Amino acid sequence: MWKNKFVYILIFLLLCGPFLKGIAEQKNSPNWPKIYTDQLFFLTEVMVTDVASPPVAARVYAYAAWSTYLLSKSEGAEFQFPDIPFKTSISSQNQELKSPEFAAIYVMLLVGEKLMPSGYLLQEKQKNWISQALKSKWVKKSELSTHLQKAELIASQVIDLARNDGYFELTALTRYTPDESPESWYPTPPAYIAAVEPEWRTMKPFFIEDLNDFEPLPMAKYDLTEGSSFHQQLLEVYETGKKLTENQKLIANFWDCNPFMVTYSGHMAIGVKKISPGGHWMGITGIAAQKAGLSFAETAYIHALVGMTLHDAFISCWKAKYETNRVRPETVINRSIDQRWKPLLQTPPFPEYTSGHSVISQASAVILTGYFGDNFDFIDSSEVYFGLPERAFNSFLEASSEAAISRLYGGIHFRDAIESGVMQGDKIGKMILEKTQISTNAISYKLD
Repeated sequence: MWKNKFVYILIFLLLCGPFLKGIAEQKNSPNWPKIYTDQLFFLTEVMVTDVASPPVAARVYAYAAWSTYLLSKSEGAEFQFPDIPFKTSISSQNQELKSPEFAAIYVMLLVGEKLMPSGYLLQEKQKNWISQALKSKWVKKSELSTHLQKAELIASQVIDLARNDGYFELTALTRYTPDESPESWYPTPPAYIAAVEPEWRTMKPFFIEDLNDFEPLPMAKYDLTEGSSFHQQLLEVYETGKKLTENQKLIANFWDCNPFMVTYSGHMAIGVKKISPGGHWMGITGIAAQKAGLSFAETAYIHALVGMTLHDAFISCWKAKYETNRVRPETVINRSIDQRWKPLLQTPPFPEYTSGHSVISQASAVILTGYFGDNFDFIDSSEVYFGLPERAFNSFLEASSEAAISRLYGGIHFRDAIESGVMQGDKIGKMILEKTQISTNAISYKLD
């Protein structure tokens, strides 16, 4: 009898062994979306240290995330970008890697190191990543050199492209001088920071072929006559700021994302560290990737796509900002209505029209909706690191709508800059979806 039982057990193991082994391997397989987003956040920390402006932060995210995609692509990932205006000649060398995931994250850390002033801080993260990969047996010591060489090759080629996108020419362009006319932007309290990235429109986009195709609608003419569109919007900002609900204050602070915030203690100025708007949406992308259980290749693809979208959206928005050169609400209110009035949020150091957060949030939400679908609910924990609570959203477009209207609650934008910004971002996002051939049911989310 015992011999028969032994035979049955042996047959069972032979038949079910591969299945049980597959379950065990699946259970022990790395959570690549989480690992990817954790490593990407190290770049965010360096940006916060450097007080990177929103456009500069988006540029870093774009190239760093793109490098992970390029390495994944060279290793046979099925997700492809079509030809884009920013042509590349990235070489794959056709060498097969045992762990492209390890090499792809390493290249992201390398590119981040080269693009940021304090990028040297990522050298320790690179060493830690190698140690973690060896300890976890994601890569063997005998294979390490091949993986690092491939990562260094991709990184060097991406950095070579970045050197020709116009960034290093910015300092040689004409210095910005504020116009003292009443309708024009002027530095605002408390720090009166000089204009940030006034020539960013000269940067090379990834997808946009002609920036003029994404011009926003004309803004309301500066006019303090009672009943004019501008005056009505001015009063809306002023009155809204005086009667904010606790929820509106929470919304404004949640989407603040102002890396230039300064507070004073006596005569000492203290910079408050915050994430950039692009960093917030890259965080949302990581949250969605983890919830959807994406593969590493998919995670690299969607982060690259959102990063490049952010980069293009900021170029388009900054072109509008410095061409319109519109005054901020705080300046006009203090000058013509109430000199003691202060917005809930600190006014950012650049012109008002259009709202940057409205543009980049809508563009990002359109991309994410096209990729993950509408009604993709998620918990946004992007700001927990910076001391703010989580917020729940039923869709990406709901989140982008809240980000846009938060600028009115914060007292830093007029309504037409918000609404035109949403339309501008919507057009950019849908153009990129069409170029990348992602089907979408995305619709413009109506502002409350």
